[in-house]
Order: sequence, then C-alpha cells, then structure tokens
Amino acid sequence: MRKAFVFAAAAGAALLLAGVAHAAGVEGVWRTEHGWQVKIYKCGGGLCGKVVGGTTMKDVHNPNPSLRKRSVVGIDIIRSMRKQGRRFKGKLYNPKDGNTYTGYIQPLSANKLKLSGCVLGGLICKGQTWTRIR
Repeated sequence: MRKAFVFAAAAGAALLLAGVAHAAGVEGVWRTEHGWQVKIYKCGGGLCGKVVGGTTMKDVHNPNPSLRKRSVVGIDIIRSMRKQGRRFKGKLYNPKDGNTYTGYIQPLSANKLKLSGCVLGGLICKGQTWTRIR
C-alpha cells in the first residue's frame, strides 16, 4: 500500500512538473503556419508576442487608418496572455483582418503550440499550430 502511494505521489508530481515545464517553454521564437516568426516573451505578469520576421506585409486592415502603412514586423499580435490551467488566455491581434480576438495558447509539446482566436464567447474558434524556431 505504501509503495502504491509513493508511486502515485511521484507520478502526480511528474505530471505537475511537466505542465509547468510546458508553460515555461512557451517563451521563444515560433514559426506560424504562414511562415511568420513570432517572439513570445514575458510582459506585465503574462505573455506577449511580437512579429519579428517572415513577412513583408503591411498592417493594411488596422482599424486605425494612421497605422495602415506600418510593417507587421514589430507589432505585438499576442497580448496579455495569462495562465489558465494548462493553457493561456488573452488577446490575439490578426493583421490579416485587423481584428482582435479572445485568444488561447495551448502548449502541445516543447516544440509545438496551438493558438486559437475565438468569437462569441468561445463558441467559434479558429486556430493553427506553431513550431519552435528557438
């Protein structure tokens, strides 16, 4: 009985540490399904993400007309992501349509992330899988 308890406690601790490792492992540079490079970093007690390469696109759909000529490179597209269980929740800006969505980051492994942008309180979501560059 004691061995079973020790094994269960060790297994539980390993799962907990694996979840923490995945959360900590979100920071870094990632390639989107469209080939953009996005750096995810700590900001304001959460996570943010900035486009750092892989596109020459301008922010032509931005709701603010004065920002439509700027490059997408340098824009924070991930904002205020806070840990919520095994994933992060915050805001995602999509330069392809100029809208900001409720967003989620779900670590899938050390080298894969699932990002989802949602509307209607999470009833309709669209996502993609990102691959770690470094």
